[in-house]
Amino acid sequence: MKRILLSFQFLTIIPVRDLGEIPEEEVGKSTAFFPLTGLFEGALLLVLAPLFLRFFPSELTNGLLVLVMVVINGGLHLDGLADAFDAIASRGGPEKKRAIMKESTVGAIGVIAIVMALLLKYLLLNALFFDSGIQVYYSTLLLLPVLSRWTMVPAIYHCRPAKQEGLGKMFADHTGRKEVLTATILAVAVSFMALGIMSQWQVLTFHLMFLMPVLYMFAFAAVWFCNKNFGGMTGDTLGAVHEIAVLIILAIMVIWSQRSA
Repeated sequence: MKRILLSFQFLTIIPVRDLGEIPEEEVGKSTAFFPLTGLFEGALLLVLAPLFLRFFPSELTNGLLVLVMVVINGGLHLDGLADAFDAIASRGGPEKKRAIMKESTVGAIGVIAIVMALLLKYLLLNALFFDSGIQVYYSTLLLLPVLSRWTMVPAIYHCRPAKQEGLGKMFADHTGRKEVLTATILAVAVSFMALGIMSQWQVLTFHLMFLMPVLYMFAFAAVWFCNKNFGGMTGDTLGAVHEIAVLIILAIMVIWSQRSA
């Protein structure tokens, strides 16, 4: 239970009771429950979407849902995305790039990264709403945070920390095969439950046979890229992994919906 609460504490702004002094191992192993945190976020989106649609047009609804995605984690991952892209755009070695990620200011490239991420989420949600059935739209909203949170776990497992302190190192040091397996089982179980209830068996097959393997390969590629450019992964790059995973999931679901229509 403590690890589940820790997962909520680190990934969302949801207030969690004081857990006292927490060993680093407990913090690191909380990655196993990232998909459960994603399930809560997805359930919130699933509840809000039909509520918004009762009062607002679909375009405004999707804009509000993007806002909810930002607010639920306090903009933490977008901040990481901006810092990572500022560092990527800079000249210099890994040490200089890591120094740029530590800076409190956001550069032009970072601002562009945030704007493009938000814009693409909005456009992809609109495309999904208009190009797929309402059940596919709702099931994607529910599972979007589950799968994007899950993507972070194999990235943490395969990575080496760029710094010898901080949250990223705690996650990397204590996320092993057991945590990856637990997170994967949870993600698959949630997909079976959600898509089974909605009778979306075709979508379920697509998720398990194509989407999750693609996300795993993306996580592995992100680790390779970060090792080459930053000397390892940091909390900022993990935030970027999450944000890009969201875009990958939405883009793939839009393409799938258009082809299966």
